[in-house]
Amino acid sequence: MPAKLSVNLNAIAMLRNRRDLPWPSVIGLGRIALAAGASGLTVHPRPDQRHIRFSDLPAIRALIDDEFPEAEFNIEGYPTDEFFDLCAAAEPEQVTLVPDDPTQATSDHGWDFRKNRALLADVVAKYKKIGCRVSLFADGDGDADAVKIAKEVGADRIELYTGPYSGCYDDPAKAAITLEALGKTADAAFANGLDVNAGHDLTVANLPDLMKRIPKLAETSIGHGLTADALEYGMAETVRRFRRACGQTV
Repeated sequence: MPAKLSVNLNAIAMLRNRRDLPWPSVIGLGRIALAAGASGLTVHPRPDQRHIRFSDLPAIRALIDDEFPEAEFNIEGYPTDEFFDLCAAAEPEQVTLVPDDPTQATSDHGWDFRKNRALLADVVAKYKKIGCRVSLFADGDGDADAVKIAKEVGADRIELYTGPYSGCYDDPAKAAITLEALGKTADAAFANGLDVNAGHDLTVANLPDLMKRIPKLAETSIGHGLTADALEYGMAETVRRFRRACGQTV
């Protein structure tokens, strides 16, 4: 089965926030993405609201509910009390928990599952009580024991952090090594009954090899590269290009 595509709206919101103006429209471009066949929308509302604003969440929820009821809303973030309250109000189908410090520019590592076992057990249970599927951001380093802990704390999925793989765009040999580590992490997740998502700097160029190594990949969450391509091809055509790269027939 091809992977689903969730379009991350953060980069669009960041462009909007450069001016005190309503464009580019997060909702308008989200609508175009879903109309072009994206399976969902992803946001990461950081405490400083430097891209997605808290006020965007109800509007995105309404867009999906009113116009694309088969689509999913995925909200990423560190599990603070404030983040939980945002999720409880927005009712996302999926929450992706990341170990980010608020000062980080972007997510750049997965959870240390051994160190954070107790924290994750508590917060996963908390989010599942409000009806969310829970995915945990994970390093794609082939650590099978760490993935087992993700299952033990109650997660439904892991999201492979693909930043190191994407960073090998000019080094095919290193990319192959990094891809195999991602694949081994996914293999361990599947063996433990977890589904697997992937995200961070994925592109039309590097997605096909990822899909070939992990053919059961459930979902890709893509923002930066997709937004960059949308400047050249337009949002609708870019979504179609990424859907093809995920193995979908378009």
